[in-house]
Amino acid sequence: MFSTSSAISGIASSAMSFPSRIALISAFFIGPKSEPVNATIAEIIGALIIILTKKWPQKFQDYTLAIGAGFIIALVLTNLIPESVKSIGEAGAILIMLGYATLHLFEHTLVPHLHFGEETHAEHLVSTTASYSIFFGLFVHAFFDGMAIAIGLKYNYTIGLLLFMGIFLHKFPEGMTVASVLSASGKKVITSLILTSLVGLATFAGVLSALIAPLISPKLTGYLFAFISGVGLYVGTTDLVPEINNSKTKLAPIVVFIGMLLFYIASDFLHKTIH
Repeated sequence: MFSTSSAISGIASSAMSFPSRIALISAFFIGPKSEPVNATIAEIIGALIIILTKKWPQKFQDYTLAIGAGFIIALVLTNLIPESVKSIGEAGAILIMLGYATLHLFEHTLVPHLHFGEETHAEHLVSTTASYSIFFGLFVHAFFDGMAIAIGLKYNYTIGLLLFMGIFLHKFPEGMTVASVLSASGKKVITSLILTSLVGLATFAGVLSALIAPLISPKLTGYLFAFISGVGLYVGTTDLVPEINNSKTKLAPIVVFIGMLLFYIASDFLHKTIH
C-alpha cells in the first residue's frame, strides 16, 4: 500500500511515468494520511452547519478561530520562519514578505470586505459581483492552504502535519463564512453548497500544484516553504486575530494562548513519535 511519504518522494522523481504519478497522488488523497481530504470535509461541514441549521454557532466559531490562530502563529514564529531562513538564507525573509503580501492582495485589496465569520453587513453585499469576489478571495486562501500542507510535508513531514493541524482548525469557520456570505447575498441553498465545495476543492488544487511537478529541487522547495511561511503569518495575524479581538465571546482572546499551548504539545508529541 502506498503511504503519503512514499507518494511525496515518488512524485518528486523525474523518472516516473505519468500513470504512476497519478496513482501516487491518488494514494495521497485517499490513503491513511489523507490531510487534504480531511481539510476539505471540514470546510463542507462548516457550510452545512449554516445551510441546515440557519443558526450561527458563534462561540464554536470564535473558540475554533482562537485555537487555530494561536496554533498557526506559534508554528510560523517558532518553526516555519526559522526553517525558511536556515534553508535559503536572507532570501527567505523576502519570500516570507512576498507570501504575506500575496494573500493580502487577494483577500483585502482585490476583494472588498472579506472577513472570517457570519456576514451581517448586508449593505456590502448588494450585488452578485460582490459576493462572488468574496468567494474568489476565500478560494485563493484555500488554494494556499493546500499548497502549505503539500510543501510542508515535502520539506519536513512533522512540520507538514503541524501545518495541517493549524489549517484544519480554521476550515470549519472558513466553510461557515462562505455559506454565510452567499446566503446573505440571496443565493439558493444548492448554489451555496456547490460554491463552498469548490472552495474546499481549492485545497486539492493547492496540493496538486506542489506535487504534480516532475521535479521539485531542494532549493525550490525551500523557496516555496518560505513563501507559505508568509501566507501562514498572514492567516494567523491578519485573518484570524482581528476577528477574535472583535468577538463578543469574552474568553476568545484568552483561548489564543491555548492554541499556542496546543501547538507545543502537538509538536513535542510528533517529534518524539516520528523521530
